[in-house]
Amino acid sequence: MPTPSLCATLGLRLPIVQGPMAGADTPALAAAVSAAGGLGMLGCGMRSPAAMAEAVAQLRQQTARPFGINLFVQEAPAPRSDEVARAQALLAPLYAELGLPQAPPARWCEDFAAQFDALIALRPAVASFTFGLLSAAQVQRLHAAGCTVVGTATTVAEALAWADVGADAVCASGLEAGGHRGTFLGDWRDALVGSMALLPACADALAPRGVALIAAGGIMDGRGIRAAQALGAQAVQMGTAFLACDEAGIPAAWRAALARASATDTRLTRAISGRPARGIVNALVERLQPHEAEVPAYPVQNALTAALRRAAAASGRGDYLSLWAGQGVAAVRPMPAAALLRCLEAELGGSQMLSNE
Repeated sequence: MPTPSLCATLGLRLPIVQGPMAGADTPALAAAVSAAGGLGMLGCGMRSPAAMAEAVAQLRQQTARPFGINLFVQEAPAPRSDEVARAQALLAPLYAELGLPQAPPARWCEDFAAQFDALIALRPAVASFTFGLLSAAQVQRLHAAGCTVVGTATTVAEALAWADVGADAVCASGLEAGGHRGTFLGDWRDALVGSMALLPACADALAPRGVALIAAGGIMDGRGIRAAQALGAQAVQMGTAFLACDEAGIPAAWRAALARASATDTRLTRAISGRPARGIVNALVERLQPHEAEVPAYPVQNALTAALRRAAAASGRGDYLSLWAGQGVAAVRPMPAAALLRCLEAELGGSQMLSNE
């Protein structure tokens, strides 16, 4: 008997996964996507276990449909004091410009082990992971909890690493994708593979293992979904497309930047967070870019710039925000998430496949 497709296993009407956008997604967004036939996701990489439970409770109040949780596979860092001092010195002029005090955060990141235990207890339909690789024992714990396990990969080698530990699916993230790169094997600069090359290579590698492929990177409409399916993907993960939805938790300045951006306005930078991420170029990117090689690795730099970015959001200053977005940003369609799913469903079922656009 053939293996059921990922969508059939999860009971999805549409082969669409809402990208988990830590700090930008909301329970309302995930619930709306799931209720409309896709798979809503909660990006919980920066949520505490208590905040994870609260977000899931809010989501479950809005829909009984399947949803997923994404975590960052990471260990708490122990940076040297001189490394932190140098990073703070680079940021001092920006903090001074906004009149903000500068102090190290109470913690650099959430405790992954505690988050993982919380995820097991919450039992989402899908558990997805970025920035690292689980052990086979951890995957077995998730399977015992009834979770479908999805790992993020930016190369075929990373996709196979997830297959080796027993993942059910791999989300192959092309260089077009917005937000942080999920590279965990080798130098990130060697993992900048476009979707047109990455997807068929991953499909060929994973199909004999019975591991499903999810495509991510630059997919904004029905044409993109069909193209990804033609290259071997069973479903697509769309982040930037949902970032402009009414339910997304982003400030007005970020929404304004999305509305006027084109593909050539995005750039990969590690200067803001310490991990390469694609976003719309603004003053923060330009001012930190000369020091990109000097900033500490994620999550230290991310924590050191957090207060600056929060203040910029509160004051409506898009110049000092992290405006994460993918290369498909010019095709964003601001509307409620349910309306976007209806548009995508129509485009998938339309005989013209948007050929007149």
